[in-house]
Amino acid sequence: MAREFKRADRVAQELQKEVAVILQREVKDPRIGMVTVSDVEISSDLAYAKVFVTFLFDSDESAVEQGMKALHKAAPYIRTLVGKAMRLRIVPELRFEYDRSLVEGMRMSNLVSEAVRKDKLRHTDDESGES
Repeated sequence: MAREFKRADRVAQELQKEVAVILQREVKDPRIGMVTVSDVEISSDLAYAKVFVTFLFDSDESAVEQGMKALHKAAPYIRTLVGKAMRLRIVPELRFEYDRSLVEGMRMSNLVSEAVRKDKLRHTDDESGES
């Protein structure tokens, strides 16, 4: 019987948990602030990992930019802590990426809600005009 997940998927899932805990407890840089690890993509040889993050105040573009700079600077330190927490022969090189999917999802949801609201308003105007 085949395994449900590849090893890379399991390592990525564990890496996501570890990086989230490290960012919450160990990294003290005030530029990072409240950060959430939304996903981790890891290469098949486990040498590189893309860590997708979102920030609490991601409406402020400059704060996001400063947070990303701080994460890139802290990446070697975070990698060291990950190496101590996880028993891996090769600790992946961490590359942090800002995850825009949450912001885009909210924007799309607002557009759909606005279109539905306008459609209902137009139909109620049509019905009142027919009488």
